[in-house]
Amino acid sequence: MPSNTLTAGASLTTVRFASNFSPRRTKYRKAQKGKIPLPIGGSTKGTTVEFGDYGLRIKEGARLTGRQLTSVYNTLRRKIKTVKGSQLWMRVFPDVPVSTKGNEVRMGKGKGSFEYWACRVPLNRVIFEIGGMRKEIAKEAFRLASHKLPVKTEIVERGAKPIVGAGYIAPSLPLKQQHIVAEASATSAGKAAEAAAGHN
Repeated sequence: MPSNTLTAGASLTTVRFASNFSPRRTKYRKAQKGKIPLPIGGSTKGTTVEFGDYGLRIKEGARLTGRQLTSVYNTLRRKIKTVKGSQLWMRVFPDVPVSTKGNEVRMGKGKGSFEYWACRVPLNRVIFEIGGMRKEIAKEAFRLASHKLPVKTEIVERGAKPIVGAGYIAPSLPLKQQHIVAEASATSAGKAAEAAAGHN
């Protein structure tokens, strides 16, 4: 009996990157590293709050590990569990197996062993939502949770405008170039008016 207890305790202490989130089953045991998707089209999927009242949106694309998501989930749950009627939603899930090899290992001999679960999240995606509470409590909960993530985040409310694609905004022209563009457009408009008057 004591030997079984010792074995169980040893196995618990040797688990690295422990997480509560992992898929029940996957088609393949290992996966390629892949790249974080960069939305360049006109899609706005996942950029707005759909279920709750407030959401936590990341401003940079990242590969979030199951351990990081577990930490954020526990932080949010601990903060809002005292509020009656509060709810929590997680919009992403770690389903990509990440494998690693040791340091100074020679080339070959197959892919490394499984290490942890992760998910690839594009920029401007809402990863957590909460509802059923005042705005002040939601902001404080997301502030605490943002410290657990390796990327910049922002808080969005239900009804906020979606972000199209990668959210690229063209830089504004310098003041001198703005004057040149305005003068050119005014000149072309004047010529068009003179031409229209001449035809009449």
